[in-house]
Amino acid sequence: MTEVILVLVTCPNPEVASAIARQLVEEELVACGNILPTVRSIYRWQGEVQDEPESLLILKTRPELFEPVRQRVLALHPYEVPEVLSLRPDAGHRAYLDWVLGSTKLPSPG
Repeated sequence: MTEVILVLVTCPNPEVASAIARQLVEEELVACGNILPTVRSIYRWQGEVQDEPESLLILKTRPELFEPVRQRVLALHPYEVPEVLSLRPDAGHRAYLDWVLGSTKLPSPG
């Protein structure tokens, strides 16, 4: 298991995904965000099945930063109930993992 997590966030469009990613990178909460501009999401919302295009934002960060990342996504996201899922990869390229760790900053105590 690595000391890096992936955080998945669906967004209404690439512009929203880009704005969230840019803000979180600037705040050093995530090392980077990848945007898949169009995914098709089929889900139930308020009792009805929806079939909508969305964008998928994949963020890379430390497990210790998941909660601050989650809070910032909730503050920046237009959805009432945004998807914010943390996944832990089993393994990764050491140099890339080190880059993620070096590009993020743990919150200051207190």
